[in-house]
Amino acid sequence: MQLFLRLFHLGHVLVSGSLLCTLLATLVLPIAASAQQPENSTGKSAATDGSPQAWSLAEPRLAEGTPRWTVSIEAIGLGRSGGTDQTLVARVPGDVTFYGTAVVPGAEALNSNQFRRGFSAGPNISLTYHGNSGFGAELSYFNILNHSITQAIGPDSPADWLVMKAPGTFWQTQDFPYQAMAWKSTTSLYNAEVNGRFDFSRRVAMLAGFRWIQLNDGLQGTLTAADITAPTWKRNCNCTLSQITPGDPAGSYPPFWNTSTMNNLYGVQIGVDTKMFEWGSLSLDGTIKSGIFDNVAEQSTGVSMQKKIYPSQAMTNHTAIVIEADLELKYQVSRGLALKAGYKVLWLDGVALAPGQIRETSTTPSSVRALGVNCASGVLFQGATAGLEYSF
Repeated sequence: MQLFLRLFHLGHVLVSGSLLCTLLATLVLPIAASAQQPENSTGKSAATDGSPQAWSLAEPRLAEGTPRWTVSIEAIGLGRSGGTDQTLVARVPGDVTFYGTAVVPGAEALNSNQFRRGFSAGPNISLTYHGNSGFGAELSYFNILNHSITQAIGPDSPADWLVMKAPGTFWQTQDFPYQAMAWKSTTSLYNAEVNGRFDFSRRVAMLAGFRWIQLNDGLQGTLTAADITAPTWKRNCNCTLSQITPGDPAGSYPPFWNTSTMNNLYGVQIGVDTKMFEWGSLSLDGTIKSGIFDNVAEQSTGVSMQKKIYPSQAMTNHTAIVIEADLELKYQVSRGLALKAGYKVLWLDGVALAPGQIRETSTTPSSVRALGVNCASGVLFQGATAGLEYSF
């Protein structure tokens, strides 16, 4: 299983890597081409037909009167893929007795990597300073909030047992045949960074700086619809699913499983920011950044047994890798104002996701203990950006 998990992670790294290679090729090829073209005294090629210009690192960094500050405000919409291979729901035939469902193997009905996730939006803000000597700095921040998806299995006709198991003695079935087993996955992402810049030319800058990323992931299992009566039959009836009888009035029952993880990634990164081409008022920019991070990761899990919550938690430090690639198409509306739209890819490897903590949670009939924090997951965020840029 671990082999398949690593292959899954590798596939997403290759997706990000292919985009990075494309950006690098787009950067390097014009440089090589410019070395073979005559240049005038300004450092630009002698082409005058209005076509996109090849360019050279010999171009001046900042021309006289060039704006020193650039503010960018955008909306960002990111979708998430990748995760942990963990069975959340299995089906066991309904003619198996209740206690038999603890040992009879079931057919997988829902895996944590099957969540069909959409896109979540947030702000993307940056401020950049360009200095006379070619040195500058930039600050940037973005986040997405409440990226959530809920998937339910059941109720079935004819009815099957819906079963979730965890290490140790814990297993959960629906309380009554009319219920489904529902799992809700939630994600939030925060990013802040400060980078120093060195402008090799008007079109190419090297980046180096410090970055913080917080990734929060949650997983909650519930039975829906809510119990109409109390499941007292579970204490004294080794019934098949069709033999279940009502009990006393129901109480307000908590989720049977509730796990959350928090990843705080602190690290350094390097990158390249390049203007790939200009054509009149249009230009295409590309940025690549990569770094190694210390992930301060923690998990908190609450398990309901006989409708009582047993909490557990753990914390660890783990090495993580972050790779980001951006493409931005800009249209210059006026000297200082530009409209822009882009595409962002962000890959995090070595993070703790909520489904991976199930295997790190040990249960007995009266206790729950966190064995550690599983930080073996990778996650890919990708999506579109759109907004305004103002230089002054």
